[in-house]
Amino acid sequence: MARTRPVGAITRGTTNPNRLRRCDRWLAGPAAWRLRRSATAPVVVDLGYGASPVTAVELHARLSRVRPDVEVVGIEIDPGRVAAGALLARPGLSFRLGGFEVPLDGRRATVVRAFNVLRQYPEDEVAGAWDTVLGRLAPEGLLVDGTCDELGRLATWVAVSVDGPMSLSMSWQLRGLETPSVIAERLPKALIHRNVPGEPVHDYLTELDRQWARSAVHAAYGVRQRFLATAQAMRDSGWPILDGPARWRLGELTVSWDAVAPASGRLGHQGP
Repeated sequence: MARTRPVGAITRGTTNPNRLRRCDRWLAGPAAWRLRRSATAPVVVDLGYGASPVTAVELHARLSRVRPDVEVVGIEIDPGRVAAGALLARPGLSFRLGGFEVPLDGRRATVVRAFNVLRQYPEDEVAGAWDTVLGRLAPEGLLVDGTCDELGRLATWVAVSVDGPMSLSMSWQLRGLETPSVIAERLPKALIHRNVPGEPVHDYLTELDRQWARSAVHAAYGVRQRFLATAQAMRDSGWPILDGPARWRLGELTVSWDAVAPASGRLGHQGP
């Protein structure tokens, strides 16, 4: 049988320890029910993990606390990166060559985390990449397409199920935060070019900054209290915020995708 060529292109591969901790914390928290519900050992893919396999190693360590039998598979399109990862393989953690086709020998993934991957692709290729990955998911599986800064202080991610995008999460390091909209430069590829007047995600970030400014009085009690007040104000003003104070205290805020989805242009699975 002819070997299938990996789908995708080699990315820059930049990574750092703990860079993806904010998303991992979400996967081990609000999204953990997907792992627990799996009747067999759930497979979680770190897609395009980069020049160092450290993010896959960390993902396995964090998710195994939720589901001890979880299998984490690091998938990279660069053979050299796969070889480097193989040196750290152990029970429950493996590495293989591949791309968006997510080669798992016939198995289905419960979660595919693709961070800082599609950011390096043209926007018009996002829908196709999503569709390819979604075809490799288990029925209740999840694609997490995200972006973060080099040290993981700012991170955003879209949660995509087989039915389409569900939510946009944003996570800030609260210490030293001046305005929430600083995270705009780390929006996922599906949204980063949409942060312009007339687009819902621009309205969302603008309102975040406005409520942050209005909540300045709470700064006397600490930046966390100011953020909690900002998040509550967003919910009170009608934004469909999907999480609550327990997540807000971590500097994390999740909104329904329908509220921030692109207003124009084609992007696959924009919801009903």
